[in-house]
Amino acid sequence: MSGRRIGGAAGTLRFTFDGRAMLAREGDTLAAALLANGVMLVGRSFKYHRPRGIMAAGVEEPNALVTVGEGGRTEPNTRATDVYVYEGLVARSQNAWPSLRFDLGAVNGLFAKFLSAGFYYKTFFGPPSRWMVYERFIRRAAGLGKAPTLADPDRYEHRSAFCDVLVVGGGAAGVAAARAALEAGERVMLVEQDPAPHLLSRESGNPELQRQRSIPWAPAFAGARTEDFSVLTRTTASGLWDHGFATLTERLVEPGQPPAPGQPVQRLWHVRARQIVLATGAIERPLTFAGNDRPGVMLSQAVRSYIERFDVLPGQRVVIATNNDDAYATAKAVRTAGGEVVAILDSRKSRPADGDAATFTDAHVVETHGGARGLTAVVASIGGRKRRFEADLLAMSGGFTPAVHLHSQAGGTLDWREDLQAFVPGAFPQAVTSVGAAAGDIPPIATTTASLTDPKHSFVDFQNDVTAADVDLAWTEGYRSVEHLKRYTTLGMATDQGKTSNMAALARLAQTGGVTIPQAGLTTFRPPYTPLTLGTLAGADGGGHAAPARRLALWDSHQRLAPIWQPLGLWHRPRAYPVAGETLYDAAMREARAVRTTAGIVDVSTLAKFAVKGPDAAALLELVCATGISKLAIGRGRYTFMMREDGMVTDDGTVWRLGETDYLLTSSTGGADRMEAHLSYVHRILAPQLRVSVVSQQEHFAGIALAGPQAAVLLAQVTGIVPPAHMGTATAMVAGVAVLVLAASYSGERAFELYAVPQDAVLVWDALAVAVRGVGGCAYGLDAMEHLRIEKGHVVIGAEADGRTTPHDLGLAGMLRKAGGFVGAQGLSRPALHAADRLQLVGLSSTRPIPEGAMLVAAHGAAAEGHVTSAGTRVLEHGSVALALLAGGRARNGETLIATSPTRGLHAAVTVGVPLFHDPGGTRYRD
Repeated sequence: MSGRRIGGAAGTLRFTFDGRAMLAREGDTLAAALLANGVMLVGRSFKYHRPRGIMAAGVEEPNALVTVGEGGRTEPNTRATDVYVYEGLVARSQNAWPSLRFDLGAVNGLFAKFLSAGFYYKTFFGPPSRWMVYERFIRRAAGLGKAPTLADPDRYEHRSAFCDVLVVGGGAAGVAAARAALEAGERVMLVEQDPAPHLLSRESGNPELQRQRSIPWAPAFAGARTEDFSVLTRTTASGLWDHGFATLTERLVEPGQPPAPGQPVQRLWHVRARQIVLATGAIERPLTFAGNDRPGVMLSQAVRSYIERFDVLPGQRVVIATNNDDAYATAKAVRTAGGEVVAILDSRKSRPADGDAATFTDAHVVETHGGARGLTAVVASIGGRKRRFEADLLAMSGGFTPAVHLHSQAGGTLDWREDLQAFVPGAFPQAVTSVGAAAGDIPPIATTTASLTDPKHSFVDFQNDVTAADVDLAWTEGYRSVEHLKRYTTLGMATDQGKTSNMAALARLAQTGGVTIPQAGLTTFRPPYTPLTLGTLAGADGGGHAAPARRLALWDSHQRLAPIWQPLGLWHRPRAYPVAGETLYDAAMREARAVRTTAGIVDVSTLAKFAVKGPDAAALLELVCATGISKLAIGRGRYTFMMREDGMVTDDGTVWRLGETDYLLTSSTGGADRMEAHLSYVHRILAPQLRVSVVSQQEHFAGIALAGPQAAVLLAQVTGIVPPAHMGTATAMVAGVAVLVLAASYSGERAFELYAVPQDAVLVWDALAVAVRGVGGCAYGLDAMEHLRIEKGHVVIGAEADGRTTPHDLGLAGMLRKAGGFVGAQGLSRPALHAADRLQLVGLSSTRPIPEGAMLVAAHGAAAEGHVTSAGTRVLEHGSVALALLAGGRARNGETLIATSPTRGLHAAVTVGVPLFHDPGGTRYRD
């Protein structure tokens, strides 16, 4: 094939393809520009690395996948037919090594019989050692293109819009529908995937439209008010959902093209429409014959599009193969452009009344000849006799398939049209209407089929190298369902989602099985209609916007101590405060020892906090909490835990009675949102009659915990009050700031939590920091807190309470309210939750470090009986301790097991005991 410009200059836009400098005209797609520069070979197929050229002219292109852009703007697997050339565009071929023309991967073709349908499934047959060999090669070959390794520097955004009528498609039918809606006084949004409407690419069989390059937009909508009409070009309707909801992907610049400063590159629209009109046109089908994937074999309408839209003639000597009338318009276009129509091979028994003199009827393409440089000859069967035609371009037309993807996504049914050999839109469950070619206004086709002389080289899915022989093999091996066929052969699973392959494959499946195409079935159309970038889906919700890092009210105070920060939920909390070159471990141990021996302060602001107020506040809390609440005296608190309805512990914390009908409930940092939803569910669904208000106060107050043997003395020093008894409350002033004092311990030492409004919390922190340093204490972080709580046996949500453990498993059954009546009480009555071999919380001790997350086994190679949930070294003593979940654990005190982590090569002999290693009598944290 030797493409060329049809008169005029080559253009002024400079771009490169595989390092070769070329010129393009304004408005050229990359595919058109490559053809104009005589480029025949643009890529290699996925499995066999066969040479591939440009086949289509729109988003249905299966072959011409290229990588566009550089650095963080690199975009692989971009269809050359769907990117418009801009100054400086850099494009590269993909799936070839060391070069596109000389690709060593083409050797795969020699092993085609071993790489047939489902070959990768069959590699699992036999001993596992074989798979370990196969895996290296299969993983290395997987994927098309290379993902960028640099961060995307561009910005994406989302927008929402509302309209009366959304028209998808800017062809003749779409323009007519939009104009009619405007005349009826409707607010209209028109969406077109190209920069301007090109009717030829989707509207078939209309001679008047075939003579036009496009219809100007302005005359069609003259007089329309701006507020009633909007047009989005370079925009694709990527999905159609329930209740008139559509997602649109708008390209503001081309792939790889730098945007204007501060501007986004793509925009995802969320559109609600009262009515949706689908003018999405139809997709031309390829024909199936040996060598139908060679460079120089193109769709008939694509050839016509390149001629009439881009002034590019893809070849000089052209053979046209068709089963319908539309291809005859391509013959006229080729001649008008100066090309030679060598033959028109019409599979029908008679040619049209206005048929071409070069037409042969009862003619089918048998095979093609050529190579990486393009097509050289076409062999056809004419009336049962073979004939060879020398040609550099084959334009084929196997009929048309209405683009019913969005219709199906909206829940619409499909009807079979025998004259079209195609599925067309059927019933609509929503206010969705298809018009034009999308509704089946396309040329009928012949239903004759020719036998294939070489099914192994007759491709039905070009991108995934699925041949007619693969379809036959799948049938032979028992795959009757089209959905099973799809997954076994990977048919229609490439980036084009089978736009050109589905109907050819269905026809082959039906022929092989001796059934009709409707009986063979149809695969499911799923969004997006065309691929879209992950950046578009994320929009502005990337980086810090995807997971906002909430700063503590005391952020600046922490920063002065140069902490190691730890992401925790949506927060960043200090993990430790290293000094003088300390490691994280050394800093954490120093801080933990300070709490055990003198005093320390820690920021606990992120704990979930809920103000529960009202006459029925206690009643709601007794539903939510599994412990007793109603008898709690004013000014007192208690530890509590909450459960799901299935009896599993979902969170824990403390509950405090601050007034007659005023309670404060705290829970874990990471479970704040979950706890808020749970409280709302219990109140709104389970007990809507209760007169109570629940308000999340997680960010309303900053919290500081003061812990250690000197904590009570220091609290009295900075507040001037008598410290409250353990689990008591008090109010006080610290540095002129009002604080709420809660006497609760997480460390196993005497401790108090002080809560103040965030804007004044720094004054409280500074006052406590001075007092703590005065006795040799310091601030401590999460790692020190972890060491302290493990020694004391306190559970943490996510580790010990992992969503599968009950209060009985965690040793909390004695705290359950005997009268029941709380969420999860019924779930606990299930006998299986009281089985003796359930995973139960235990303590482990060892002279060696215990690997966190390790499996617990009786001997090396034995089955796992549990796992280590949390582990650390002793704070003041020697050795290591851990908390673990062990099958039947409470009955196994004194047993010796092995904590093993083979993937890390870590092992330790451990002794099972009670999960309490510090102050068993609880005397240190009490008054």
